[in-house]
Amino acid sequence: MGARRITKVLVANRGEIAVRIIQGLRELGIASVAVHSDVDRSALHVLMADEAVPIGPAPASESYLVGERIIAAARDTGAEAIHPGYGFLAENGPFSRAVEEAGLIFIGPTAETMEIMGDKLSSRRRMIAAGVPVVPGTEEAVTDPDVAAAVAAEIGYPVLLKASAGGGGKGMRIVREAGEMPSALRQTIGEAGSAFGK
Repeated sequence: MGARRITKVLVANRGEIAVRIIQGLRELGIASVAVHSDVDRSALHVLMADEAVPIGPAPASESYLVGERIIAAARDTGAEAIHPGYGFLAENGPFSRAVEEAGLIFIGPTAETMEIMGDKLSSRRRMIAAGVPVVPGTEEAVTDPDVAAAVAAEIGYPVLLKASAGGGGKGMRIVREAGEMPSALRQTIGEAGSAFGK
């Protein structure tokens, strides 16, 4: 069985990420489909793409993070593949699996790889088990500022708070002293919720 020829790709992202992917697709002679929230309807990536599909209101949790809408847009436009860019759904194993189950190609790591490596805690545990040196940190999620401050005191400041489901630079905060911990932890958790739905 030969490889499937891709003639149209849906770009499941926005902004500069989507623009660069669309430019690359154009250079390869592959048609592009942009998705957009209501407020992004006249964004550059939408104007550059061969087709554009609205997927919901401005909050990412109601548009760019709704995998079902993105898969439906790919099917409706005849795209054979979905390119997630980075951030949003790029590190979402269940989304990758849903794309594959829909008979589409996910341009990125397999669902299995993402499920192992996409979650920072799971990947950290996997690396420790394999004997790979890792920076000091926790193997379990920390949501209590007092617990986080105690761990940070053991490690030594400054520390980096990182959302386990984060990606693309979202859900990270540098904490330089214990007094910053409650606010930084709240912000990290909030950003992870809005950016990644977790």
